[in-house]
Amino acid sequence: MYVCVCKGITDHQIRAAAHEGVSSVDELRDCLGVASRCGKCSALAADVLHESLLERPPEQVLFYAAG
Repeated sequence: MYVCVCKGITDHQIRAAAHEGVSSVDELRDCLGVASRCGKCSALAADVLHESLLERPPEQVLFYAAG
């Protein structure tokens, strides 16, 4: 579905950006141009991004013992 009509950005593109590491609407704006014109899509874009981040597998964090 189209999320940003002004820029022609779909939910699939937002999900792909989240998969690549985008984690905020500001980063989406820089990467895809979402919410950079009229701004009416920003709430929906944030919802799609948030949903995508919840689906993203947790990053592995390695802890090292301090010597």
